[in-house]
Parts: sequence; structure tokens; C-alpha cells
Amino acid sequence: MFTKATLLQAIAGKNRGLLASEQDKQAILVAIANLEDLNPTPRPLEAGDLLDGNWRLLYTTSKALLNLDRFPLYKLGEIYQCIRVNTNSVYNIAEIYGLPLLEGLISVAAKFEPVSGRRVQVKFERSIVGFQRLINYKSPEKYIQQIEAGQKLTAIDFSLNSNEQQGWLDITYLDNDLRIGRGNEGSVFVLTKA
Repeated sequence: MFTKATLLQAIAGKNRGLLASEQDKQAILVAIANLEDLNPTPRPLEAGDLLDGNWRLLYTTSKALLNLDRFPLYKLGEIYQCIRVNTNSVYNIAEIYGLPLLEGLISVAAKFEPVSGRRVQVKFERSIVGFQRLINYKSPEKYIQQIEAGQKLTAIDFSLNSNEQQGWLDITYLDNDLRIGRGNEGSVFVLTKA
């Protein structure tokens, strides 16, 4: 029988998908599909208490995210997706490491709108790229507080046209500490509560 443990074992050591072979990817997708069949929360958008919070990425097939590891002299650190149900906000935060004192941060702030019991329409509103030291980045939680307080950040900080920068995400599995999603570009995401 397929369980969460089966999936977690399959993605262990794969560095969020960066080290997954084609054979690994196929086995992981099978484990994900089998776990989705056992989803204890068929209408995850009605389970705001489970959905809300900071999530850390364990595995993805998203080329956009995995390609962040391809910058010369830099490596992809932790990736977070922080959901604030009460404001329909989502913050995607990728930590970048490499040269000492020049650790980076790439983030996007968006709003989401439920369109079914498990699908959200996402409209990206703001992108912030900069050095962790200049932004005074300590943790996803403190960073989001800075953004929500309207603090001016020493970074490349620009608004996005939410009519052009949008997509959707299906939340296909949700429990107390694991979430699986499938995006409009065919990518899959496995996250754990941070």
C-alpha cells in the first residue's frame, strides 16, 4: 500500500528534484498519484486551518524553480510557499546561497482566488530580488511581516501585471503536515509545513 512514507522515501535525497533521474521522477509521480487517491481533505480550500501557514518545498518538477540552481557561483537553498488564508495571499520565497555575504533571495507575492473546492486562480502582483543582508532577511515569517507592513526594501522590487502574470494550482492532497499541488504548467509540488 502506498503511504506518505512511500512518497517521502522516494523523494529523500533528491534535493527537491535537482538530483532525480528520469526513473526516479517516474517512481515519484506514481507515489504522488497513489497518495492523491487517499487525500483526506477532498475540498482543501474549505480547510483554511490546514492550508494556512508556511510550507517548505520537498520536491517539484517545476523547471522555473529548479533552474534557479543554475546561476554561476550560486546554489538553491530552501524554497517556501507561505499562505495567508485570511488575506488570500501567497508568498513564494527562494533562498539562494553561494558567495559569502552575498546570499540572495527571490520572491513573488500573489493573491489567490478559489474557483472550486481544490483549485485556486493565482495572480502574481510583486517580485522582489535582492541580497538577504540588504533586505534584512531572517526568516520567511519576518520577511512577510516586512512586506505586509509596506517596508521599502533595498532590492529590485517591482509590480507585476496581474492580468498577464497568472496561473492556477490544484491542491490534490492536504493533511496536517503535507500538501501536494499540480500547477497549470504541468508541474507538481510536494511541500511540508515549515
